[in-house]
Amino acid sequence: MGIKEVTSPAERKAWHRFQRELYKHDPCFSAPFESTVENIFTPGKNEFFEHGTATRFLLYDEQGKIIGRTAAFINESKAYTFRQPTGGMGFFECIDDQQAANLLFDTCKQWLSGRGMQAMDGPVNFGENDTFWGLLVEGFQQADWGMNYNPPYYKRLFENYGFRPYFDQVSNMLDYTKPFPDRFWKVADWVRSKPGFSCEHFRYEQTEKYMNDLKEIYDDAWQFHENFVPLQKETMQKELDEGKGLIDEELIWFAYHEGEPIAFEVMFPDPTPIFRKFHGKFHLVNKLRFLWMKKRHKMSRARITIMGVKPKYQRSGVESLLFWHMDKHIRATKPWIKEIELSWVGDFNPKMRALQESVGAHFYQKHCTYRYQFDPDREPERSGIIAKDTRDRYMQHGTPRSANKSTENQ
Repeated sequence: MGIKEVTSPAERKAWHRFQRELYKHDPCFSAPFESTVENIFTPGKNEFFEHGTATRFLLYDEQGKIIGRTAAFINESKAYTFRQPTGGMGFFECIDDQQAANLLFDTCKQWLSGRGMQAMDGPVNFGENDTFWGLLVEGFQQADWGMNYNPPYYKRLFENYGFRPYFDQVSNMLDYTKPFPDRFWKVADWVRSKPGFSCEHFRYEQTEKYMNDLKEIYDDAWQFHENFVPLQKETMQKELDEGKGLIDEELIWFAYHEGEPIAFEVMFPDPTPIFRKFHGKFHLVNKLRFLWMKKRHKMSRARITIMGVKPKYQRSGVESLLFWHMDKHIRATKPWIKEIELSWVGDFNPKMRALQESVGAHFYQKHCTYRYQFDPDREPERSGIIAKDTRDRYMQHGTPRSANKSTENQ
């Protein structure tokens, strides 16, 4: 077996093609768009190259046949916020062969250690953690668009090599043909009766305002997480541009108190039933097919990718208020939506896990972000927990801490 770093256009095409060939008989697999993934590895199209670097590898057997692929990357804005410098590996695909997997893992380790890293997380993305993040370990069924899907044997390949769970990522599913629990709406009614609270959905003509509001809420809500890094408006603008054909203004909601932005939730229609027919290609014909099927309401599922509430307003019931407004619009104008995936919530965020349970959502899938320590004598570590008392801590401290005070997590 031999490893080759991906450098030529032909190798890049082969790197993408291997994934589709590996899953060609798996009805649950949906190939991500080559163009989307390729942009992740293209300086100028991925802003993470401004503070990081990435590469890809192909694994060949003795006959020259591709039997595996992977990628390695360093996000320097976070790599040095851990107890040890930590890089990442991802986009791993491999036949069921431990020796082959070990060679791929070894190659990532050597590439990262040669650049000063002492550990690697995987499988992760050279970008934000809302896509291509974590190994699927439970719930081997069709994943929503952007969520990793892989065969069950990958868990064995990772753990036999020495990867250990760093945090679990749970996705729950909400059956939208059933009503929300009455107790949830009682909280929403209570908040609605109080003066000063209001909600509104995103509107493109006020994009700048909503990006500022989202950043303000996010930076405040996540300030006590150990790896807090302020949200970059460039990242928001990129995701907004990339998702423009998919974004539904009435699925992105903001809550305010006396004009102050205090909470948000972001939800997208899930295009997997449409996109899986395109086999990783999004050329003009497929774009037209998508628009036609979108108009015919072929997307019956939506996915909440992120929520945030300022600590000052946690335990105020504002989450219920957001869901009340969202539910009102969906049932009135989008009756074709039958399911909502609430994904993903890490085990480091018990408050959001409790919120998902309170709306009656049931378990759907679990992904795991693993960490591998290069020093075999170093103890495995788990991600820190976002404390349930963040509101009390906020009332004591009042202002977000700076990113350079972070200590660990990715």
